[in-house]
Formats: sequence, structure tokens, C-alpha cells
Amino acid sequence: MPQITVDYSAILASAFDRAGFAEALHSATIEIAAAKPEACKTQFRPSAYTVVGHEDEGHAVVHVTIGLLAGRTEETRARLTEAVVELLTKHIDDDGFVLHASAEVRDLDPSYRKAER
Repeated sequence: MPQITVDYSAILASAFDRAGFAEALHSATIEIAAAKPEACKTQFRPSAYTVVGHEDEGHAVVHVTIGLLAGRTEETRARLTEAVVELLTKHIDDDGFVLHASAEVRDLDPSYRKAER
């Protein structure tokens, strides 16, 4: 915890500072949601094909999902999603496309378990 997934249009590959974003996102998650640094894990998943409305060119989509253990207030979750969207705009260069950036924070299911070795 937290489990962070970043789905993004593949055309963002050269415009998206993923390492810088992950570092800033982990810092924000620690500060806002009281996560432990060593618990922050982020996976980036590029999507080969993106369509917005009826257009399959000129748009890029990035969506961040953060799964946290239950117990954060709605205010904390909202502050975190606002921070995530702001960080996305700072870590993605304008490369001639319309950027659609979004984020959500959800509670992990009570069945969540993890293992490290």
C-alpha cells in the first residue's frame, strides 16, 4: 500500500517524465495520505491506441489510480487526486496533443494482502 497504476497513451512516452512523476507522486502520497515511503509502488502501463470522442489522433490520455488501505477522509483523498493531476501537468511536456489527465483514489478491498521476498 499504496498501489499506484498509471495508464497512459503510448504517444506520451517521450513527453512523460515518468521517473520524476513517480518520485513527486510518492512524496505527495507520503505527505498527504501518511503513506510510508517504502510502501509506495507505481506501475506504468502504456496504451498503444487511444480514442477520444471520434478522434484517434491529437489526443493523449493519462489516468492514475491509487489504491490505499481504508481510513482516509474524503478531504484527504480529494487533496491527493488534485495533487496528482497537478503533478501530471508538470511532468508531461506539451508535444502538440490535447492532454486528458485524471486521477482517482480508491480504498483497497479488505481482502488485500501482499508478500515481499
